[in-house]
Amino acid sequence: MPGLLSSPLCLTFIWFLSWSLHPSRARIQADEVSDVQYKPLESNVTLACGKSQNRIPVVWHLNNSSVLPWHKVTSDGRLVLLNVDQSAQGDYSCYDGSGLLLHSVSLRLGYPPGELEISCQVPNHTHVRCSWMESVKTFLPAEYSAFIWGNVKDRKLCEVDVANNHCDVDHLAFWQTIHTLEITETNALGSWTTYSRFRLHELLKPNPPESVVAEEQEDSPKKLIVSWNNPTSWPLHDSFPLLFQIRYRPQGSKYWSEIYSEDSKVVIFDALAGHLHQVQVRARDEVNSGSRWSEWTPTVLVKPWEAPSTPDPTEEPDEFPDYIFPFSTKPETSTAKSHNSKHEDEGNLGLVILLVLFSVFILTTVLSLIFVVWMRQRRQEHATIQELTSMVKMKSMPI
Repeated sequence: MPGLLSSPLCLTFIWFLSWSLHPSRARIQADEVSDVQYKPLESNVTLACGKSQNRIPVVWHLNNSSVLPWHKVTSDGRLVLLNVDQSAQGDYSCYDGSGLLLHSVSLRLGYPPGELEISCQVPNHTHVRCSWMESVKTFLPAEYSAFIWGNVKDRKLCEVDVANNHCDVDHLAFWQTIHTLEITETNALGSWTTYSRFRLHELLKPNPPESVVAEEQEDSPKKLIVSWNNPTSWPLHDSFPLLFQIRYRPQGSKYWSEIYSEDSKVVIFDALAGHLHQVQVRARDEVNSGSRWSEWTPTVLVKPWEAPSTPDPTEEPDEFPDYIFPFSTKPETSTAKSHNSKHEDEGNLGLVILLVLFSVFILTTVLSLIFVVWMRQRRQEHATIQELTSMVKMKSMPI
């Protein structure tokens, strides 16, 4: 029996069996020792080749490739990555000199959380939604927890939607002046809490009105009828009335006309007849004058009513269709018209000349009469002066 085990054939079979089982052994060990490590970007990262401290030569691979980022390997088989960036992220494996897998690790790189940029929207008196953005891009999965309160004793959980980076809370106390939102972001490298304070009544901003319809009014070329519905997010309750602003203008104009209304329907009385108009509507909480206007609704186009066009009664229809008289009479008609218009022009010119001559005659006669009267007046004045002179001379003569 010992001779059989030591025979060349048996040794060859044992070697082949051990060689064929080698990959499965490597996979089992890899499954047992593989882990995930999170490290900061732009730092030096050290990866150990398992827990063994045996000083044996090892070979490191990244994503099954022997090409590694800037690094060094210590005498005990540790891999030191220097000033890592995103290209150093991946799956690392170390092997001994015979190719046996000793250890594998998944390296994920990023940053710890930082301050969040927070904004809150208040579409009605009962609901608040707060959103945030990272001021520091962490590149790592994160978890969030959020609370909101007006009084610390009344902390309410803000339900987080991680996929969309926002949280929602209902039925906050509007009568409390200032509210505080607390959001904590946590990832594998740390956590950070951001606080934001705001006044709910100043953030109150309804959603735009819905189902805006603009129509013409029959027999009224300057009237338009505009109607709409409250936003579905706004409660239909008498305690929360809305004020609406309607603006309109002829298409192409730079200037808007505006109407304010508490009803969901208005009549425009000064539309520009025959022109296409643009109409938009927005809303605001009527009671809270410090609240915000909603966004404008999409533009609606409408044209005022126009009277149907009717044929000109002065135009006489053809008594006979063209197919009865194949020849055209239009040239003769055109010629006749041209002759008539020529005679009419000559007659008008003669009338104008007569009127001018008559005016000149009248003006000459009037001027002649004025001249004759003026000459007669001068003669009379001259004769009077001579008589007075003679009388003075006669009185001065001695008797």
